[in-house]
Amino acid sequence: MTHPNDLIFDWGAFGPHEFPAPKKPVQLDDETLRDGLQCPSVQDPSLQEKLELIHLMNDLGIDTADIGLPGAGDTAREHILALSKEMVSLNITPNVACRTVVGDIEPVVNMVQEIGEPIEVCAFIGSSPIRAYAESWDLERMVNHVRDAVRFGTENQLPIMFVTEDTVRSTPEILSTLFGAAIEEGAQRICMCDTVGSATPQEVRNLVRWTKNFLKDIGASHVGMDWHGHRDRGLGLINTLTAISEGCERVHGCALGIGERAGNTEMDLLLVNLKLLGWIDRDLTKLGDYVHLASKAVGRPVRREYPVFGQDAFETGTGVHAAAVIKAFRKGDTWLADRVYSGVPAGEFGLEQKISVGPMSGKSNVIWFLENRNMKPTEERIAAVLKKAKSSDRLLTEEEVLETARAIS
Repeated sequence: MTHPNDLIFDWGAFGPHEFPAPKKPVQLDDETLRDGLQCPSVQDPSLQEKLELIHLMNDLGIDTADIGLPGAGDTAREHILALSKEMVSLNITPNVACRTVVGDIEPVVNMVQEIGEPIEVCAFIGSSPIRAYAESWDLERMVNHVRDAVRFGTENQLPIMFVTEDTVRSTPEILSTLFGAAIEEGAQRICMCDTVGSATPQEVRNLVRWTKNFLKDIGASHVGMDWHGHRDRGLGLINTLTAISEGCERVHGCALGIGERAGNTEMDLLLVNLKLLGWIDRDLTKLGDYVHLASKAVGRPVRREYPVFGQDAFETGTGVHAAAVIKAFRKGDTWLADRVYSGVPAGEFGLEQKISVGPMSGKSNVIWFLENRNMKPTEERIAAVLKKAKSSDRLLTEEEVLETARAIS
C-alpha cells in the first residue's frame, strides 16, 4: 500500500489553524425521526422501520437520537415509548423535543417511570427578537416559561437540554438571560440553533466562543454545549464542523439532510467528514445501509449525485479519469485506486469505484468493463462498443455494453 504522505499534499497543514480539531470526543445526536420528519415531502416511517434505523444508528456509534415530539399526539407517544424501550439494551440513548411547557414534559415523566431509564428532554423556545415580535412575547414571559418547564423536568429527575431556537439571530442580552435562567433551574446542556439556516461559519464561530465565555463567567463550564443547524444557504455541514472545532461537544444531524424547508445538516456526510478529518475513528461500512434504509422509510430517493451514497458518487465514464483509476487497479493498489480520482475513499464506507462506458470513454474503459465481466476484450468488440458509446447521449447500461460485445463473434 502506498503511503498517503508520498502522494497527496496537505495544504491544510500550513498557515494559521482556523479549524482546529476538537479537544473532546465528538458526540452525535440523530434528529432523523423528529426534525427530519418535519420535512414537507417525507412520510412518517412505520415503527418497525424506526426500530431498524435506531439499530443502525447504534451500530454507527451515534450517541443519542431525538425520537419524537410527545406533544404531537397518541401515535407519537406510542412510538417514543416503544423506541425508548428498545434503546434500553443499546448504547444509543433517547431524547425528545418539548416546548418549554409543563404539559409537553409530563408524558415523558410517565414514560421514564415505565421503562426505568432516563429520556433526555430537549426543551425549546424561540429566542430571537424577530420571533418574539411575531409571537407578541416579552422577555419576562419567556423566562417564566423556561423556569417552569426546566424546574418541572429537573424535579422529576429528567436530563434537560435547554434549546434556544434561532439562537444565531438572537442578542447576547436575550441569550444570557434565557441560558442563565435554564441553568439556574438545573439544565445540564444548552443547544444553540441555526433554525432558519442563515448563519455563516464566522457567525457560528463567534456565537460558540461567546457562549463558551458566558458559561465560564457564570461558573457553568460543566454545562454541555450542543449545535443544531439547518442548511437553507447550503452551509449546514460546514457550520456544524465549525461548531465542533470551536468546542461544541454534541452536534445534530439527519439522514440525507432531511428536515424542515431545505433540511438539516446531513448526518451521513457529517460522519464521513469526521472520519476523513481524523476526528473520529470507527467502522462506517454500514453508513450506506443507514442512508438507504432512511431513504426507503421516509419515501425520499437518494439523488444520483448525492455525495458518497448516490449512484454517481464513485462512477466515471470519462476516459482520462477512468484510465487513472484502472492503472491504479492494475498496479494492485486499491488504496491508490480509491484516491487517484476521488476525494473520498469509497472502501472506507463499504463502497467501490465503478468504471462505465459512455460518449467520453476510451479503450481502457471498455477493456476494463469487459474483463470484469469475464468477456474477452478483442479489438473488434472494443471498436463496436466504442462506436455505440460515441453515438450515445449518455452512459451505456451494462446490458447495452454486453449485448454489443456479444454481437461480435
